[in-house]
Amino acid sequence: MAQHNPLEILNQEFEKAADFMGLRKDVRKLLKSPYRELHVQVPVKLDNGCLEIFEGYRIQHNAVRGPYKGGLRFHPKVDRDEVLALATLMTWKTAIVNIPFGGAKGGVAVDPHQLSKKELQSLTRKFTSQINHIIGPYRDIPAPDVNTNDKIMAWIMDEYGKINGYTPAIVTGKPVSLGGSVGRKEATGRGVMLAIVRACHRFNHKLEGSKVVIQGFGNVGSHAALDLVEQGCQVIAVSDVQGAIYNQEGLDIPDVINFIQKNKTLEGYPQGDSLSNEEMLELECDIMVPAALGGVFTAQNASIIKCKMIAEAANNPTSSEADEIFKDRGILVIPDTFCNAGGVIVSYFEWIQNLQQYRWGIDQIDQELQKHMFKAFDEVVEISQIHKTSLRTASYILALQRVNEATELRVS
Repeated sequence: MAQHNPLEILNQEFEKAADFMGLRKDVRKLLKSPYRELHVQVPVKLDNGCLEIFEGYRIQHNAVRGPYKGGLRFHPKVDRDEVLALATLMTWKTAIVNIPFGGAKGGVAVDPHQLSKKELQSLTRKFTSQINHIIGPYRDIPAPDVNTNDKIMAWIMDEYGKINGYTPAIVTGKPVSLGGSVGRKEATGRGVMLAIVRACHRFNHKLEGSKVVIQGFGNVGSHAALDLVEQGCQVIAVSDVQGAIYNQEGLDIPDVINFIQKNKTLEGYPQGDSLSNEEMLELECDIMVPAALGGVFTAQNASIIKCKMIAEAANNPTSSEADEIFKDRGILVIPDTFCNAGGVIVSYFEWIQNLQQYRWGIDQIDQELQKHMFKAFDEVVEISQIHKTSLRTASYILALQRVNEATELRVS
């Protein structure tokens, strides 16, 4: 099986869009190249007295449209290529949904589940001090990502504040009591639901009664499931790293969430049949939502996926070969470039609130999120119809148009 290379996939999509736009080679090189790559060694004294050194990264891809923006993930497989790919994706994502940010990403190669709370806090604070000189509320604003959460953002804010003074706008995704925004935790999953709602409206897919399969049941997958059930969908299968559960009549999602909160796994859930993750991907359904890590759909399994629509809640879940297979089979793919942008949109709202020192209510957050998601979707669909491309290629064309325009206005 070919190795999943998210950076290669991104660059292939970039070149497709650049060909449509007729961009010169030097412009393409400029837009693809990151501004700064920081690779640090993060020494942490463990509870047993031993010193462990972890690899950390912060890559700032592009900031012509605003400060760098992007998450920070703690995962054993974090490496330079993954972080660069995700930083690049953030540049295009913020441009597509038209918020005034650029793109960045960070990560530490660590399994946080193997660390105590004290060790995890030490790692977070040490990493923050090592990237302190390149982040800031008008320079680069981190956020939660895989295996990071509001507590870790609170530690980052506190550590940055020790050096620079009280600065809540340095991170988003903070606890609400420390300047975080209501609705931020649910935002990515809610944005996925909104993208699906708009896709069903624009492409005449029936939403109510649709059977949905969600691969990955963390923060994003669980909130997407709750919101889709509210829209009248039946979530028939969900999964975590151990495996999947399935009920053709629809799972009781609040009950599933309660079960996983108590047991830390879906394994043993009594109201559904157990499946492997591979078996779950072969289920017949209307909507498939990959909401875990990348590399889910490949040339090897794309032909056996039995759905009408794929909503990419995860980053880089689909290889270029799988994308072509889905296109040939008439499966509508809502690409990650804007399908999972709800989190960064509400992060933008949080940043605004911090700078203004003024809180928004949940109704305003939800209204503005829907407005941004629907507008981005409609703009991408319009470009796809003009150029007769997939939604993914159309989203890249929109992103490149906005980033290239900002670049030319700055340098010409």
